[in-house]
Amino acid sequence: MDDPAAVRILAFDVFGTVADWHSGITAAVAAEGLPVDAAEFARAWRAGYAPVLARVRAGELGWTKLDALHRLILDDLLPRFDIPDLGEEQRRRLVHAWHRLDPWPDVVAGLTRLRAKYLLCTLSNGHLALLARLANHGGLPWDCLLSAEVFRQYKPEPAVYHGVASVFDVPEAEVMLVAAHHDDLAAARVCGLRTAYVERPHEFGADAPKDVSPVAENSLHVRDFAELADVLGC
Repeated sequence: MDDPAAVRILAFDVFGTVADWHSGITAAVAAEGLPVDAAEFARAWRAGYAPVLARVRAGELGWTKLDALHRLILDDLLPRFDIPDLGEEQRRRLVHAWHRLDPWPDVVAGLTRLRAKYLLCTLSNGHLALLARLANHGGLPWDCLLSAEVFRQYKPEPAVYHGVASVFDVPEAEVMLVAAHHDDLAAARVCGLRTAYVERPHEFGADAPKDVSPVAENSLHVRDFAELADVLGC
């Protein structure tokens, strides 16, 4: 990556990069006693994420917070798993399980090291209340919460990535997006941000390992936040 010393702001994707959504949602589904393979159900719920975001970006749905989108996906998913009669309170608890996800084991210590040198913010499609609750639950030391809600557009719309630089009043090249998803990072690079790919091979569960091979030559590639802190001299 060209001149990482120019970076002043580290912006972090949250679901999958910072937070272990699969373990948390699997546990929540199991706790509700749903008659399904909880891990499979969690993956199916997450698989509905991109299509419903695309509906918002296309204008088919107006601006909608992530809780409501998670509920739409859940309501569509239940009949597919032959669960038509789940009560309103159970559905609400399942949606709110996305607010209580644990961070990966390397996250808090890694962020603490990185914060000694950089300003740290989220850059997530999660809304602000959700991100605040995740931070409180996991002890995440953010300097700032930035969300698609701030920009009223979902990633990978360019306005979200440019928005980070605008909020901090710095050039895009002084912002680095840290994420476990190559498509997110590619969209950020198009907007002039620097990028760091973090391997999360078990994002979809230990029984569904993810390919974490490098893709872009002009991006950092690290195993975890501890290695990111090492590479960035923290």
